[in-house]
Formats: sequence, C-alpha cells, structure tokens
Amino acid sequence: MKELTKAEEQIMQILWDMKKGFVNDILEKLPLPKPAYNTVSTIVRILERKGFVGHKAYGKTHEYYPLMSKREYTKGYFKGIMTNYFGNSYQALASFFTKENNLSIAELEEIRSLMDAEIKKQKENQ
Repeated sequence: MKELTKAEEQIMQILWDMKKGFVNDILEKLPLPKPAYNTVSTIVRILERKGFVGHKAYGKTHEYYPLMSKREYTKGYFKGIMTNYFGNSYQALASFFTKENNLSIAELEEIRSLMDAEIKKQKENQ
C-alpha cells in the first residue's frame, strides 16, 4: 500500500471527515497559515493519481471524495508498522507501548479489560 506524506494525510483527514468537497472546502478546513489554493489542488491531484481520491466534474470544477476509507488506510499503515518495526510481533508492540509510553495503572487495566473482552468473544465464537 502506498503511504501518504504528511501534507497528503492532512488533506485525506479533511476529506474523510467531510466525505466530499471542493478544493476551497478543503482549504477552509486547513489550519493557519493556510497553503495556497494551487498547493492544495496539486496535493489533491497527487492523491487522485495514487488512488486515494476520486472526483466528480461540474464543468471545470471538481468535487473530490475519498476512494479509500480511513479504516482501510489505518489498517494498511499499521500493518506496515508491525512488519517494519515490530517483526509482526504483537507482543513486541505491546511491550513497546507499555514500557515506552509510561502508561498509568488505569490505562494498563483498561487495555487488559479490552483484551479480556476480545478473548472471551473469540472463545465464544469457537
């Protein structure tokens, strides 16, 4: 899966939230200092070439919309992180986050609760 640059991801986050929009709509949602209209337009066209965005033409104006859901992108992006940084080991990932992020006892207990619920769910579905 192709990864997004920081600027492309920023535009995609806006499109995922808006569902569809024109370059001016995207520009309006960007934080200050806002990039030039042409910059946003170029990034959107790059996203279209990469297969992340589609458009509907209204004369010379284009309304853009995501072709890939935020969930799909997140799943693929996370898979890359797992492969490249954790050797596909969820144990290594969990160890990293629990040790490197100084999680509180409450946060660790919440994670354990979520994991216990998923274990119970999977056992019931066997």
